[in-house]
Amino acid sequence: MGLLSSVFSATVSGVDGLRVIVETDVSGGLPCLEIVGMPAASVKEAKHRVRSAIRNSGFSIPSRRITVNLAPAGLHKAGTQLDLAMAVSLLVASRQLPHTTICNYGFLGELALDGTIRPVPGVLAMVLALYESGHEGAVIPVDNQGEVAFLKGFDIRVASNLAQVAAFVKGQASLPAAVAPSAKRNATSGSVVYEQIRGQRAAKRALEIAAAGEHSILLVGPPGAGKSLLAKALPEIMLDLSHEESVTVTKIHSVAGLLPKGSGLLTRRPFRSPHHTVTPAAMVGGGAIPKPGEITLAHRGVLFLDELPEFSVQVINALRQPLEDGVVNITRKGGTYRFPCRVLLVAAMNLCPCGHWGSDWQFCQCTPHQRRQYVSKVNGPLLDRIDIFMPVRRVEIEELAREPNGESAQLVKQRVEQARNLQRKRLEGTGLVSNAEMGPKQLSTLLSISASGRRLLLDAYNRMGLSTRAYYRIMKVAATIADLDGSSRIEEVHVAEALSYRQRVLE
Repeated sequence: MGLLSSVFSATVSGVDGLRVIVETDVSGGLPCLEIVGMPAASVKEAKHRVRSAIRNSGFSIPSRRITVNLAPAGLHKAGTQLDLAMAVSLLVASRQLPHTTICNYGFLGELALDGTIRPVPGVLAMVLALYESGHEGAVIPVDNQGEVAFLKGFDIRVASNLAQVAAFVKGQASLPAAVAPSAKRNATSGSVVYEQIRGQRAAKRALEIAAAGEHSILLVGPPGAGKSLLAKALPEIMLDLSHEESVTVTKIHSVAGLLPKGSGLLTRRPFRSPHHTVTPAAMVGGGAIPKPGEITLAHRGVLFLDELPEFSVQVINALRQPLEDGVVNITRKGGTYRFPCRVLLVAAMNLCPCGHWGSDWQFCQCTPHQRRQYVSKVNGPLLDRIDIFMPVRRVEIEELAREPNGESAQLVKQRVEQARNLQRKRLEGTGLVSNAEMGPKQLSTLLSISASGRRLLLDAYNRMGLSTRAYYRIMKVAATIADLDGSSRIEEVHVAEALSYRQRVLE
């Protein structure tokens, strides 16, 4: 009869963790080590790492047939995080380690040939899977401890090598508990000092509304007008992530392998600015084993698309549904992968290939046909998903010289917070967090609009030939403007300002 053991670990599917049971059987037969249970190449290669790590940690490999089964067998497993669990399971099955101490612990980590435990991506997602499955604790690489140290009621231990884990399993030594990093890291990049942006009062007002209601915005203007600068300043006036949002955002960046070494929970909103040469798969996620794309990496933050017409039609079309639904579903032979992507879209563009159409300081050399062809790339359904259209003009040097620094980002952020507090009360119990997420049902039942405001909105709907989607987006922007004013209902003035952001800036 063979010798058996079961040790718990986890893997990642999409951005979520799934528990894995590592079963090891040591039986008679020709010496070999086989791994079954739909392992990817990275998992199959673990047998070489596990053999060497065990030998170099002072243990031996039985000269017998060893079968490692990764259950559930129908779940595709990839990555190197199962190395440690397989090594521990083999040592338990060969009676070199006892089973009692570790029966309710999960083991995660990649093994080096000398037994060192290396960090792996997605630890937060996998530890959460073990926690939600009712396990007592987990042993993880020491370099991954920061992202999971916040978890209470779950015994998380860190180890640097296999020998330390073996001593822990034997009860000969304890492993240190996970400790949160002393300094908080964030995922925000490209940030600038908001108050240093001079002029652009209308554009900064539009950014404030966008931040307060998480509304998508399109900045249109010639080169040098400050479109990119405005977009990069937006995270400074957005609220920090809530705890729940922090966990989700950190989990996404952990799965993608983008967390800096020793990083804890991310508290600042992500800012992603992919180049216009990005592929559809890189934008929305994909691959044989799907990974999060740029839109998912920007979840609960800003996705900035500079030079929007330069993006391929395939990329623009791929963005439509995720922007509407807030989620990307990717189907593969092995199953369906779900990636959250609730983002604040900021796009910027010129009005012609040379960029100078509409400029008052440089002559445009493009033909009317070239201009129409350039702009037409972003016309249609994508524009229907834009809440705010904002022309951005070049600020004259005289204006820069005489205008003092504007109001601080902190002051604007306070107004944004007040508006968001009103939205939280309004949306309590709906699962929504901002005005931009409201659907027709919430708009009709949760919002109050004055008679004059409704008349103005209906008149604009007929006069401007708006789509139903555009109609609802104007209502949501008007609601956010009312929230910034502290008004309990949408007034005519709020509707009027919201309508001003639907002007035909692309003509």
